[in-house]
Amino acid sequence: MEHFFTYVLFSEKDKNLYIGYTKNIQRRFQLHEKGRVKSTAPRRPLRLIYYEAHISQSTALRRERYFKTSSGRKTLKIILRDSLEVLNYKNF
Repeated sequence: MEHFFTYVLFSEKDKNLYIGYTKNIQRRFQLHEKGRVKSTAPRRPLRLIYYEAHISQSTALRRERYFKTSSGRKTLKIILRDSLEVLNYKNF
């Protein structure tokens, strides 16, 4: 069974989060690391700090969209509270 992933990256440069979804988490993260993703290239280095696996693309996309809302960001901050504190996340 294939999976789709919703993921969160932390930019060590600007101390902000990037939220996305993909079918292949390893390949996508490698593209981010190599600077091949336009929206994150200038924000490297990046850390993969969270991901969720979903059995449908629509669920992964819906979760990505939710995390990009204000209530979704609040949920992420609760889920990642300890990690964000360690990383000195500036919007905590």
